[in-house]
Amino acid sequence: MNSKVYFIGVGPGDPELITVKALKALKQADVVIYAGSLINPEILKYAKKDAKIYDSAKMDREEIIRVMVEEVKRGKIVARLHPGDPHIYGALKEQQDALKKEGVSYTVIPGVSSFLAAAAALDTELTLPGVSQTIIITRASYRATPVPDSENLESLARHKATLVIFTGIQLIERIVDELLKGGYPPETPVGVVYKASWPEQIVLKGTL
Repeated sequence: MNSKVYFIGVGPGDPELITVKALKALKQADVVIYAGSLINPEILKYAKKDAKIYDSAKMDREEIIRVMVEEVKRGKIVARLHPGDPHIYGALKEQQDALKKEGVSYTVIPGVSSFLAAAAALDTELTLPGVSQTIIITRASYRATPVPDSENLESLARHKATLVIFTGIQLIERIVDELLKGGYPPETPVGVVYKASWPEQIVLKGTL
């Protein structure tokens, strides 16, 4: 493998859900930067014994970029591990832009998103004929990282599509209120999954 940064989606948590390509890249990496508690520690066991391991939860963005740039320029292979898939709420573009500015090459290896593991845990189909053929992926809006007004849950609910809502458990009462205001009937089936595919996974089923 060439010296570059590999942004690797390592899946939702279960080490067996990492892709073959992701596993190959991780095993060859000289430097591994993982996203703290979002990454199952079992996945880190795939890394080389002499690999440098960094917990990005203890680093700011500038430090993460600095390590990636310096190591690649030393001829090293860097694995930047993201939970699920890097393209979904992975702050991927800002890292890519920083690497481009430094002239550092990178490759993105997609992964299995946690919303797919959640669907499996719920034993449900997200695109059920006669019910919904559309999936909308969104997240709860927090003060620090707000969702645009045009994408608020009440307006998205008007589509009557299947909604996948990330990071919503702490705001679940507000989420339910907005979905009802948007037009979902109270009997709409709902599933809540905590840590999908992890050993401590919790699954709740009910209605709005």
